Amino acid sequence: MTGSEGPHREPGSDVRAAGSASERAREEEERAVEQALALVGGSGRSDRSAGSGEPASRSRDPRGHRGARDEDLNAGRSSNTHADRSRDPHAHRSIASNPYDGRDDDGRDNGRRDGRATPASAPAPGSEQPPLPDRPSPGDPAKTSPPPPSWDRARAVAARAGRGRPPATIRLTLDRALGHVLAEALGALTDLPSFDTSAMDGWAVAGPGPWAFEAGAGLLAGRGPAAALPDGTAVRIATGARVPPDTTAVIRSEHAHVDEARGLLHAGRSVVTGQDIRPRGQECRSGEQLVPAGTVVTPAVLGLAAAAGYDALPVVPRPRVDVLVLGDELLNAGLPHDGLIRDALGPMLGPWLRALGAEVSGARRLGDDAGALRDALTSSDADLIITTGGTAAGPVDHVHPVLDALGAELLVDGVAVRPGHPMLLARLSADGPYLVGLPGNPLAAVSGLLTLAEPLLAGIAGRPAQDPYRALVHAEVHGHPHDTRLVPVVHRAGRAGGRDHVAPLRYNGPAMLRGIAAADGLAVVPPGGVRSGTEVEILDLPWAPATPWTEGCFT
Repeated sequence: MTGSEGPHREPGSDVRAAGSASERAREEEERAVEQALALVGGSGRSDRSAGSGEPASRSRDPRGHRGARDEDLNAGRSSNTHADRSRDPHAHRSIASNPYDGRDDDGRDNGRRDGRATPASAPAPGSEQPPLPDRPSPGDPAKTSPPPPSWDRARAVAARAGRGRPPATIRLTLDRALGHVLAEALGALTDLPSFDTSAMDGWAVAGPGPWAFEAGAGLLAGRGPAAALPDGTAVRIATGARVPPDTTAVIRSEHAHVDEARGLLHAGRSVVTGQDIRPRGQECRSGEQLVPAGTVVTPAVLGLAAAAGYDALPVVPRPRVDVLVLGDELLNAGLPHDGLIRDALGPMLGPWLRALGAEVSGARRLGDDAGALRDALTSSDADLIITTGGTAAGPVDHVHPVLDALGAELLVDGVAVRPGHPMLLARLSADGPYLVGLPGNPLAAVSGLLTLAEPLLAGIAGRPAQDPYRALVHAEVHGHPHDTRLVPVVHRAGRAGGRDHVAPLRYNGPAMLRGIAAADGLAVVPPGGVRSGTEVEILDLPWAPATPWTEGCFT
């Protein structure tokens, strides 16, 4: 048949073609995963069977698929959006079945006060509308590039890379160990308490009462052992003082009546053997494990270590991080002018990385200078180098060419996540530093930081992976047709018996920080989005307070 219905096709041919294309894409991703796993070590098949997928090592062709899918840096190319979509029949089908139109919008009420969804063609206030990713045209060499790894696979590769080398061990005095990770389990060096002590101010008594006593200060904390207490006698005792041998119990001062005239002590209530006495070893015995290796040293851990007899702790050194800010358009001070903008990432990344447990040097601003970038990479003695911007394929995007020239291994080259798709993870040499390339847009850079840098640093520092948790989201959140979205959220307490939940925040476009500045977490929104009342995975920000459903973290 011809005309508006188009040429006749064999029934089911579209389904078979789509299935074949899907299988080919899946096979390409599987091969890419094997390549990435080979770079960081281990077997891809065993890892996938255990539920931890790894991402692909993609082509480093500067004009390939990587640059074409950079929604952050292509945000200004909206004039090509419809042409790009018309070349991609998959994009048309996805858009028809999903209201997401390529923008990183608010996801809560889309700017409408009546709670109804804004039509896909109308951007929500405080949102940006980047185009959908370009697709390679037929015959394009990038057509053979494997698809970018999923968000969770990219995180798994970063975590595995961080654990690729055995962590070093140093000993730090207690006043310097805060925030580090224990390299070894902490065992008690003595019984706690080391002797029987009084838990209260009062009277140590022996045998049944009433008890004879002698006037005086009695037994105080910090004094040597006292003589045994004969039956029928009592002696004043302070909290923490050593209990005399043969003591039956301690009677609190408020529960005792003193007959000064007769020199006798009476109990105001029944006395139970052993009451208000802390026996030796009540908390732990010498050699008993107190906390395991991998524990972050908090103030409470310092106190426990001191009580158990430690003067210094075996810890993993903090990972050292260099931050390189790229871009000739960035200002260090003052108001934006003449096409120049303020550098938001330089001031933000150092404190953020320190909150993740890293030791960070001052940010270095290199501009768009390939030679300066190469010199900075080859001279760094850091464990991790963070670069901002320059990860796409523009005329001054130098990260990929410089990595190629240095023979670096690309472990992750682009991730199926929005914002932040063109992030990357590379290893400069077998024993050299890692590099995480962040996109230049601020929220896209935050996405790269949490996707790649956080799990990598946790592995290097020996920190255990944070257990993922889920929370209800009280709003419809639009999803990308193909990729995961990371959306800033804030935790809200339930009202009138309702459940605690998270609310998505507006101003979540790739170049925006207003939403993340008010957030305490990021919701991991799967492709296609979620409806209100759905549970989503939550990534806590490192300074987020503890919540009813998570322990939070110490920074």
